[in-house]
Amino acid sequence: MNSATVNGIGMTSPRTRDRLIQRLADRGIDDYKVLEVMRQTPRHLFVDEALAHRAYEDTALPIGFSQTLSQPYIVARMTQLLLAGGPLKKVLEVGTGSGYQTAVLAQLVEHVYSVERIKPLQLRAKKRLAGLKLYNALCKHSDGGLGWEREGPFDGILSAAAPKKVPAELLQQLASGGRLVMPVGDAGQQELVLVTREGSSFDCQVIEGVNFVPFLSGTVS
Repeated sequence: MNSATVNGIGMTSPRTRDRLIQRLADRGIDDYKVLEVMRQTPRHLFVDEALAHRAYEDTALPIGFSQTLSQPYIVARMTQLLLAGGPLKKVLEVGTGSGYQTAVLAQLVEHVYSVERIKPLQLRAKKRLAGLKLYNALCKHSDGGLGWEREGPFDGILSAAAPKKVPAELLQQLASGGRLVMPVGDAGQQELVLVTREGSSFDCQVIEGVNFVPFLSGTVS
Protein backbone atom coordinates (compact mmCIF):
# COMPACT_ATOMS: atom_id res chain seq x y z
CA MET A 1 0.00 0.00 0.00
CA ASN A 2 1.73 3.17 -1.19
CA SER A 3 1.98 6.39 0.81
CA ALA A 4 -0.21 8.39 -1.58
CA THR A 5 -3.05 5.91 -1.08
CA VAL A 6 -2.66 6.01 2.70
CA ASN A 7 -2.25 9.80 2.98
CA GLY A 8 -5.16 10.64 0.69
CA ILE A 9 -5.98 13.75 -1.30
CA GLY A 10 -8.88 16.20 -1.43
CA MET A 11 -11.67 15.00 0.85
CA THR A 12 -9.35 12.33 2.29
CA SER A 13 -6.37 14.65 2.84
CA PRO A 14 -4.62 15.32 6.17
CA ARG A 15 -6.34 18.71 6.34
CA THR A 16 -9.76 17.05 6.20
CA ARG A 17 -8.69 14.59 8.90
CA ASP A 18 -7.54 17.47 11.10
CA ARG A 19 -11.03 18.97 10.99
CA LEU A 20 -12.51 15.67 12.16
CA ILE A 21 -10.03 15.40 15.03
CA GLN A 22 -10.92 18.93 16.14
CA ARG A 23 -14.61 17.98 16.17
CA LEU A 24 -13.82 14.93 18.33
CA ALA A 25 -11.83 17.09 20.75
CA ASP A 26 -14.70 19.59 20.88
CA ARG A 27 -17.02 16.71 21.88
CA GLY A 28 -14.85 15.77 24.84
CA ILE A 29 -12.33 13.27 23.50
CA ASP A 30 -9.21 14.31 25.38
CA ASP A 31 -6.87 11.31 25.20
CA TYR A 32 -4.05 12.64 23.03
CA LYS A 33 -2.92 9.19 21.93
CA VAL A 34 -6.40 8.24 20.76
CA LEU A 35 -6.79 11.48 18.82
CA GLU A 36 -3.37 11.15 17.21
CA VAL A 37 -3.94 7.53 16.16
CA MET A 38 -7.29 8.46 14.63
CA ARG A 39 -5.63 11.37 12.83
CA GLN A 40 -3.05 9.02 11.30
CA THR A 41 -5.34 6.07 10.49
CA PRO A 42 -6.67 6.26 6.89
CA ARG A 43 -10.39 5.72 7.47
CA HIS A 44 -11.05 6.13 3.75
CA LEU A 45 -9.39 2.77 3.12
CA PHE A 46 -12.01 0.99 5.24
CA VAL A 47 -15.02 1.88 3.07
CA ASP A 48 -15.88 1.35 -0.59
CA GLU A 49 -14.17 3.81 -2.93
CA ALA A 50 -17.52 5.46 -3.73
CA LEU A 51 -17.85 6.51 -0.07
CA ALA A 52 -14.22 7.53 0.49
CA HIS A 53 -15.07 11.26 0.21
CA ARG A 54 -17.30 10.88 3.31
CA ALA A 55 -14.76 8.96 5.39
CA TYR A 56 -13.85 11.91 7.60
CA GLU A 57 -17.38 13.01 8.37
CA ASP A 58 -18.43 12.23 11.93
CA THR A 59 -21.00 9.68 10.83
CA ALA A 60 -21.46 5.92 10.47
CA LEU A 61 -21.09 4.51 6.95
CA PRO A 62 -22.36 1.27 5.37
CA ILE A 63 -19.86 -1.54 4.68
CA GLY A 64 -22.26 -4.17 3.31
CA PHE A 65 -24.04 -7.15 4.85
CA SER A 66 -26.28 -4.73 6.83
CA GLN A 67 -23.22 -3.66 8.85
CA THR A 68 -21.70 -0.23 9.40
CA LEU A 69 -18.40 1.47 10.02
CA SER A 70 -18.99 3.16 13.37
CA GLN A 71 -19.12 6.92 13.74
CA PRO A 72 -15.63 8.32 14.54
CA TYR A 73 -16.85 9.86 17.80
CA ILE A 74 -18.10 6.45 19.00
CA VAL A 75 -14.83 4.76 17.99
CA ALA A 76 -12.89 7.41 19.91
CA ARG A 77 -15.23 7.32 22.93
CA MET A 78 -15.12 3.53 23.26
CA THR A 79 -11.37 3.41 22.76
CA GLN A 80 -10.80 6.13 25.34
CA LEU A 81 -13.01 4.31 27.87
CA LEU A 82 -11.16 1.06 27.27
CA LEU A 83 -7.76 2.68 27.80
CA ALA A 84 -8.74 4.78 30.82
CA GLY A 85 -7.61 2.08 33.25
CA GLY A 86 -4.04 2.07 31.96
CA PRO A 87 -1.97 0.26 29.30
CA LEU A 88 -3.47 -2.93 27.86
CA LYS A 89 -1.61 -6.00 26.65
CA LYS A 90 -4.42 -8.15 25.24
CA VAL A 91 -7.71 -6.85 23.87
CA LEU A 92 -10.59 -8.85 22.41
CA GLU A 93 -12.65 -7.07 19.77
CA VAL A 94 -16.06 -8.54 18.99
CA GLY A 95 -17.15 -7.58 15.47
CA THR A 96 -14.18 -6.80 13.24
CA GLY A 97 -16.41 -5.27 10.58
CA SER A 98 -14.32 -3.15 8.22
CA GLY A 99 -11.27 -3.46 10.48
CA TYR A 100 -11.10 0.27 11.26
CA GLN A 101 -11.63 -0.04 15.02
CA THR A 102 -9.18 -2.95 14.94
CA ALA A 103 -6.58 -0.74 13.28
CA VAL A 104 -7.05 1.99 15.89
CA LEU A 105 -6.72 -0.48 18.77
CA ALA A 106 -3.68 -2.18 17.23
CA GLN A 107 -1.75 1.11 17.47
CA LEU A 108 -2.64 1.59 21.14
CA VAL A 109 -2.38 -1.87 22.75
CA GLU A 110 0.11 -4.73 22.49
CA HIS A 111 -2.15 -7.37 20.93
CA VAL A 112 -5.66 -7.33 19.41
CA TYR A 113 -7.70 -10.50 18.92
CA SER A 114 -10.68 -9.71 16.69
CA VAL A 115 -13.60 -12.00 15.83
CA GLU A 116 -16.12 -11.49 13.02
CA ARG A 117 -19.15 -13.65 12.17
CA ILE A 118 -19.33 -12.59 8.48
CA LYS A 119 -16.52 -14.26 6.53
CA PRO A 120 -16.20 -11.76 3.61
CA LEU A 121 -15.87 -8.85 6.06
CA GLN A 122 -13.27 -10.74 8.09
CA LEU A 123 -11.19 -11.45 4.97
CA ARG A 124 -11.33 -7.83 3.76
CA ALA A 125 -10.38 -6.51 7.19
CA LYS A 126 -7.47 -8.92 7.44
CA LYS A 127 -6.16 -7.71 4.06
CA ARG A 128 -6.47 -4.04 5.06
CA LEU A 129 -4.65 -4.58 8.34
CA ALA A 130 -1.83 -6.42 6.57
CA GLY A 131 -1.59 -3.56 4.05
CA LEU A 132 -1.06 -1.16 6.94
CA LYS A 133 1.50 -3.53 8.51
CA LEU A 134 -0.53 -3.92 11.70
CA TYR A 135 0.72 -7.40 12.42
CA ASN A 136 -0.21 -7.37 16.12
CA ALA A 137 -3.90 -7.76 15.21
CA LEU A 138 -5.16 -11.32 14.67
CA CYS A 139 -8.53 -11.91 13.01
CA LYS A 140 -10.77 -14.94 13.29
CA HIS A 141 -14.05 -15.96 11.61
CA SER A 142 -16.22 -16.94 14.57
CA ASP A 143 -19.38 -16.30 16.56
CA GLY A 144 -18.55 -13.18 18.56
CA GLY A 145 -20.57 -14.30 21.55
CA LEU A 146 -18.05 -17.06 22.11
CA GLY A 147 -15.14 -14.64 22.31
CA TRP A 148 -11.71 -16.22 21.83
CA GLU A 149 -11.30 -18.40 24.90
CA ARG A 150 -7.96 -19.91 23.90
CA GLU A 151 -6.30 -16.46 23.89
CA GLY A 152 -7.97 -15.15 27.07
CA PRO A 153 -8.20 -13.78 29.61
CA PHE A 154 -8.21 -10.28 28.15
CA ASP A 155 -7.30 -6.96 29.78
CA GLY A 156 -9.94 -5.29 27.62
CA ILE A 157 -12.95 -6.34 25.56
CA LEU A 158 -14.74 -4.08 23.07
CA SER A 159 -17.86 -4.92 21.05
CA ALA A 160 -19.18 -3.20 17.94
CA ALA A 161 -22.64 -4.80 18.18
CA ALA A 162 -25.38 -4.64 20.81
CA PRO A 163 -26.69 -7.73 22.63
CA LYS A 164 -29.70 -7.48 24.95
CA LYS A 165 -27.32 -8.24 27.82
CA VAL A 166 -23.57 -8.77 28.10
CA PRO A 167 -22.79 -12.39 27.08
CA ALA A 168 -21.64 -14.50 30.05
CA GLU A 169 -18.84 -16.00 27.93
CA LEU A 170 -17.30 -12.56 27.42
CA LEU A 171 -17.50 -11.69 31.11
CA GLN A 172 -15.66 -14.91 31.95
CA GLN A 173 -12.90 -14.05 29.46
CA LEU A 174 -12.34 -10.63 31.05
CA ALA A 175 -9.31 -10.61 33.34
CA SER A 176 -9.55 -9.30 36.90
CA GLY A 177 -8.92 -5.56 36.69
CA GLY A 178 -10.04 -5.61 33.06
CA ARG A 179 -12.54 -3.35 31.28
CA LEU A 180 -15.32 -4.26 28.85
CA VAL A 181 -16.97 -1.61 26.67
CA MET A 182 -20.05 -2.45 24.62
CA PRO A 183 -23.54 -1.27 23.64
CA VAL A 184 -26.40 -3.16 25.29
CA GLY A 185 -30.16 -3.16 24.68
CA ASP A 186 -32.86 -3.39 22.03
CA ALA A 187 -32.95 -1.28 18.88
CA GLY A 188 -33.80 2.30 19.79
CA GLN A 189 -33.03 1.73 23.48
CA GLN A 190 -29.34 0.95 23.57
CA GLU A 191 -26.83 2.18 26.13
CA LEU A 192 -23.06 2.13 26.01
CA VAL A 193 -21.81 0.41 29.17
CA LEU A 194 -18.46 0.04 30.87
CA VAL A 195 -18.00 -3.17 32.88
CA THR A 196 -15.01 -3.53 35.18
CA ARG A 197 -14.05 -6.78 36.85
CA GLU A 198 -12.41 -7.26 40.23
CA GLY A 199 -12.04 -10.94 41.06
CA SER A 200 -15.51 -12.46 40.67
CA SER A 201 -17.31 -9.11 40.95
CA PHE A 202 -18.49 -7.03 37.98
CA ASP A 203 -19.37 -3.34 38.15
CA CYS A 204 -21.48 -1.91 35.31
CA GLN A 205 -21.60 1.81 34.52
CA VAL A 206 -23.92 3.34 31.89
CA ILE A 207 -22.09 5.89 29.74
CA GLU A 208 -24.57 7.24 27.16
CA GLY A 209 -27.26 6.30 24.67
CA VAL A 210 -26.04 4.79 21.39
CA ASN A 211 -27.30 3.09 18.22
CA PHE A 212 -25.49 -0.05 17.01
CA VAL A 213 -26.32 -3.02 14.83
CA PRO A 214 -27.74 -5.96 16.82
CA PHE A 215 -25.46 -8.65 18.25
CA LEU A 216 -26.24 -11.83 16.29
CA SER A 217 -25.08 -15.37 16.96
CA GLY A 218 -23.67 -17.85 14.46
CA THR A 219 -21.39 -17.34 11.48
CA VAL A 220 -21.96 -16.36 7.83
CA SER A 221 -19.74 -17.78 5.09
